[in-house]
Amino acid sequence: MRLVLLGPPGAGKGTQAERLVKTHGIVQLSTGDMLRAATAAGTDVGKRAKAIMDRGDLVPDEVMVDIIAERIGRPDAGKGFILDGFPRTVPQAEALDRLLERHGLRLDRVVEIAVDEAMLKDRIENRARLSGGARADDTAATLHNRITVYRTQTTPVADYYRRKGALSTVSGMGTMDEVSAAIGAVLMAARTAPQGVRN
Repeated sequence: MRLVLLGPPGAGKGTQAERLVKTHGIVQLSTGDMLRAATAAGTDVGKRAKAIMDRGDLVPDEVMVDIIAERIGRPDAGKGFILDGFPRTVPQAEALDRLLERHGLRLDRVVEIAVDEAMLKDRIENRARLSGGARADDTAATLHNRITVYRTQTTPVADYYRRKGALSTVSGMGTMDEVSAAIGAVLMAARTAPQGVRN
């Protein structure tokens, strides 16, 4: 099973990814973790990424795609994976499609965890207040900014997959168990589909 989870900060993607890993025996592939592992291992692509980051530049899409390609080729990804933090833009989604096609793979589903933005901001502000300390407002402001970035950059990714018939949206405003059940229903339906996501 190969999945992409989409959703703004605070939507519960991390919690749901952990549950999917345990339930289905697949691996969670975080872009940050993959970058750190590649640079630590000193692989060719890891060295390229390290040189870029050492200059203070952002790792370009083509290097990130190479890191993902290297990672999904490992045995533990053979049963499937959840991509976390990628794709964040439509060009990244297109690059992912090309990568999977080269490996003869397809995404089984793209699951968007949708939340009411006003309620999400309230949730974030409450978390910031509960965390205490002088930086509580800074934390809330940072997370609000991340929501804005998500809306402008990543929402088009959901539209991209929706046009391909690959996207399923579940509500993230229920309990963790309710969200898990909704995602489970989506994946059960995906298993009975004749093929995965079309490129």
